[in-house]
Amino acid sequence: MHKGRLEAFSDGVIAILITIMVLELRLPKGQSLTDLRPTLPVLCSYLLSFVFLAIYWNNHHHLFQAVQRVSGSVLWANSHLLFWLSLVPFTTAWMGQQEWAPWPIAMYGINLLLCAIAYYILARCLITYHGKNSKLAVAIGKDTKGKISLVLYMFSVPLAFYHPSLSYVCFITVAILWFVPDRRIERVLEVDEGTH
Repeated sequence: MHKGRLEAFSDGVIAILITIMVLELRLPKGQSLTDLRPTLPVLCSYLLSFVFLAIYWNNHHHLFQAVQRVSGSVLWANSHLLFWLSLVPFTTAWMGQQEWAPWPIAMYGINLLLCAIAYYILARCLITYHGKNSKLAVAIGKDTKGKISLVLYMFSVPLAFYHPSLSYVCFITVAILWFVPDRRIERVLEVDEGTH
């Protein structure tokens, strides 16, 4: 099957999720900068989640640049990823409105963990479908960044009940890891283009 519809649908879903999140932002009640203070937790949660959704969109785009077609299992794995991503606006809003509360932070961490697992499953489905020697398999390699991210998300959940600020450190560390552009797939594609 061709990958075009899957890419277009995924792009649309992620765009809608970002739109839903921004609609949760409320205007301050006054006109001065100090009136923004009560909205800072919500703004910070939005910023963090926007970065995560942008990272997923970028990496999803790169993932599908390295493949030519998809299978039924890839379609379901992609839907699985989109399901967990669709909960990001909910967990973001809850975390932002309940400043430093353990359960909302833990649920946000669980949501991010499940997104990361779903992305890992999607990548593995694509590699299985295209083969161990495919461009994608070569590009992803051992996926050290992905495994580090999973571990940090796992630690973020119990940390929310003991030191919520350390959960945020885990989230931000993962965002920084992935915010630096991941050139693995681009390198493989550039080498492939250079040989033609």
